[in-house]
Amino acid sequence: MATTATAAAATKIHIKIHTSETMLTKVMNLGRLLSDVARRFPDEPGLIFGDGTADGKGDKIATWKQINDRVDTLAHSLQKLGVTKGDKMLVHSRNNLQIFESAWAAFKLGMVWVPTNVRITPPEAAYLGQSSGASVMLYDRGFANYVDAVKEISPALKHVIALQDPRAGELDFEALATPSGAHQSFDEVEVDYEDPLWFFYTSGTTGHPKAGMLSHGQMAFVVTNHLADLLPGLTHQSRSLVVAPLSHGAGIHAVVNTARGAASILLSTERLVPEEAWQLVQRHRVDNMFTVPTIVKILTEDESVDRYDHSSLRHVIYAGAPMYRADQVYALKKLGKVLVQYYGLGEVTGNITFLPPYMHEADDAHPKARVGSCGMPRTGMEIAILDDSCKKLKPFETGEICVRGPAVFMGYHNNPDANAKAFKGDWFHTGDLGHVDNDGFLYITGRSSDMYISGGSNVYPREIEEALLTHPSVSEVAVLGVPDPKWGESGIAVIVAKSGQQADGEALLSHLESRIAKYKWPRRFVFWETMPKSGYGKIVKKQIKSLLEEKGDYRL
Repeated sequence: MATTATAAAATKIHIKIHTSETMLTKVMNLGRLLSDVARRFPDEPGLIFGDGTADGKGDKIATWKQINDRVDTLAHSLQKLGVTKGDKMLVHSRNNLQIFESAWAAFKLGMVWVPTNVRITPPEAAYLGQSSGASVMLYDRGFANYVDAVKEISPALKHVIALQDPRAGELDFEALATPSGAHQSFDEVEVDYEDPLWFFYTSGTTGHPKAGMLSHGQMAFVVTNHLADLLPGLTHQSRSLVVAPLSHGAGIHAVVNTARGAASILLSTERLVPEEAWQLVQRHRVDNMFTVPTIVKILTEDESVDRYDHSSLRHVIYAGAPMYRADQVYALKKLGKVLVQYYGLGEVTGNITFLPPYMHEADDAHPKARVGSCGMPRTGMEIAILDDSCKKLKPFETGEICVRGPAVFMGYHNNPDANAKAFKGDWFHTGDLGHVDNDGFLYITGRSSDMYISGGSNVYPREIEEALLTHPSVSEVAVLGVPDPKWGESGIAVIVAKSGQQADGEALLSHLESRIAKYKWPRRFVFWETMPKSGYGKIVKKQIKSLLEEKGDYRL
């Protein structure tokens, strides 16, 4: 597609193997990772499902062979329906066996997997379906209204597959995935390096998410890099606890664990219960997990952390937001030196920097401590701090954090303007500001955009502002991220009401309920008579922040 070619030309990072007569770009279909593991460790656990009890006698296990057989059966079934390479699969599901299987079936078929965050609203899901051009949609129980919303604006949608209780005209996932008779293996579709396999949606400058295209070749590097930098020593005897949605970063982490045959363990419900998490760590000798600072804080501050054996942990990986130093020190004292930080964006699947366990110290004065740093460049990746003209800056000079290397994505789907901006000057521009020290360690100092991170999820204020402006009493609005000791950052909304009208926080939250996912809601509303503006009539958030600080309102 044009955007792929444009991004490839702009970044000059993509691998081409030249011969005298042709240019070879064929790479391994990433789905082969599951096929290989199923052959090597057929009877080893692939997914373990916690039952929520202390003794775990009801824990269920799906072996690698069982999972692969179901994935192959699903791939054959979809192929018979006419699904082909390049088709898009929209998936709206909680963490379960089926969402895991859907990804591998999509990979093997050469489809593009388009997972959603289950916390979004139906209109938000509809946009993802329409913008991706999904022809297949899978949905979990209780989400039929999401399907209806997608259908309204997505003419490309042909097949709807229910994970449970299909409605009239829908297909049954279990009927499509359950093998009957002898296993029929599915030969992975041939793919090129740049063939996309995952649309990783990220926040957009217009308020709408953008689909970052992750490819088979790029993701093969990402898996290798994660094994080298984040999870050295991972084997088929390792166990990974899943405490975040498989639709995003935790899904990448599950792919990495699959590459080594390490089982992933799912909680019994979508709600995080710290005691259950620590029970599973002890029972299954969990050695790794992917999470965000907020969840690390919740797990380590719960009293149950002291009642279970977590000495098996080797790598507790946190990403998605900065971690307060006090929370970091507390976690180190509770868990030992097992914390691994990485910094990155969905566009590079986190592959920018990492801070390994031996550089996490509770004592700020320790010679190996890198307090405030998000780490060193990932293996095979290059970082530069650039000014507005794309000139490299010296150590300790602040500028935009830019990166290049084989982990950088193929570009944004059907968004040439965003690609031109993101790949300016042969670098991928993160939109984050920071500096490096003399040893090349990176320190993030701010964001060039208004986007903030709450509980590990990106929140773009424009989307919230547009929704609030549809309230009949709201004239003007500005949403800013404010430090939050629990979630990292949360939103504060400054509201100017229309003349002669009034608005209150409860009414505004009620207005957002059907329009914006709850995790994006502002935590606090401030009401002003007027909004500061520039000479061009634009609302200036820098001035708003200063006024909030002067009034003592820049807080939750």
